[in-house]
Amino acid sequence: MVRTAWINLLLVFVPLGIVAGHQEWSAPWVFSLNFFAIIPLAAVLSFATEEIAGRLGETLGGLVNATFGNAVELIVSIVALRAGEIEVVQASMLGSILSNLLLVLGMCFFLGGVYNMRGADGHGMEQSFSQGTAQTTCSLMALASASMILPAALYGVLDQADEDHKQASILTLSRGTAIVLLFLYVMYLYFALRTHKKLFEPEGQSASGEADEDEHQPLLSPWAAVLVLVVTTLIISVCADYMVDSIDALVATGKISKTFIGLILIPIVGNAAEHVTACVVAVKDKMDLAMGVAIGSSIQIALLVTPALVMLGWAIGQPMTLHFETCTLFLPRHVPLHSPDSSIADLHPSRNRRVCPLCASRYLHCPGRQV
Repeated sequence: MVRTAWINLLLVFVPLGIVAGHQEWSAPWVFSLNFFAIIPLAAVLSFATEEIAGRLGETLGGLVNATFGNAVELIVSIVALRAGEIEVVQASMLGSILSNLLLVLGMCFFLGGVYNMRGADGHGMEQSFSQGTAQTTCSLMALASASMILPAALYGVLDQADEDHKQASILTLSRGTAIVLLFLYVMYLYFALRTHKKLFEPEGQSASGEADEDEHQPLLSPWAAVLVLVVTTLIISVCADYMVDSIDALVATGKISKTFIGLILIPIVGNAAEHVTACVVAVKDKMDLAMGVAIGSSIQIALLVTPALVMLGWAIGQPMTLHFETCTLFLPRHVPLHSPDSSIADLHPSRNRRVCPLCASRYLHCPGRQV
């Protein structure tokens, strides 16, 4: 929580955003104020989740962290889905995956390489991470990417003349794929939290075990943490409702598109605190933790949040599908795996300067869309 204390300064936007929405201020003001209000609330929600998870033991605590890790994106997306903003929801899911795998992971490699070029003896050093974890997570992202691109492939081969039949087929395939992805996520949790826990333990964990225990001492009582979690969730829901309601009026001004809002802005809202944390721990030469934050969040979005939204859309009568720009997932999913040595973050600053602009430009590019 100390790492994100500066974000708490943005809490002043919470009452301003609620007042702006209630008083029906202009759309740019309502959207901007509630946008900045959700950022510190996401950090508070993450803090409360960690406080609860720390008291539930390793397995159950890991399950709580995995479930609530992307709660803000889920809340905002549910509000947008209920309002019929399916394009925004689809873009936000894709944006969350791309921002974690390209922007955040690229910055972790870059900053970690710059700040850890030489060891204590003055010689050059390489940052390392768990090879098994990288291979497992990349395999999951490859499978999720292949599953999510099927509706787009089907859309391209179906007869263009019968649009209604095509949309119905895409919707059916998306719902079936969502069920498979949810089952895959359950199996992943069982694999990571029960059968192969040691595979996901950071290398060199025993050397710093006592320091980590002191660092993660609970600061809140269990009931206080639950109360903070519930109240923060409710406030985020209110701010997200006002923010989503202002999207149509904001887009009508012609200065911003729905794709840009979903692809760039909404991922920033939910992950700003986690993005900063990942970069900080990368600078401290804890690449396993940094990769766990970046890649783990992407897996949750691809295997849990996105299919859950498809099923929720089915339940409330919204035609949420997996037919969106999923082709761009195949480039970032290779980033953590394809290096000369899968256990070495071998990105010298000279190479980092070429890699990070590529990651950032790829993250900001949305093929076939004007953003």
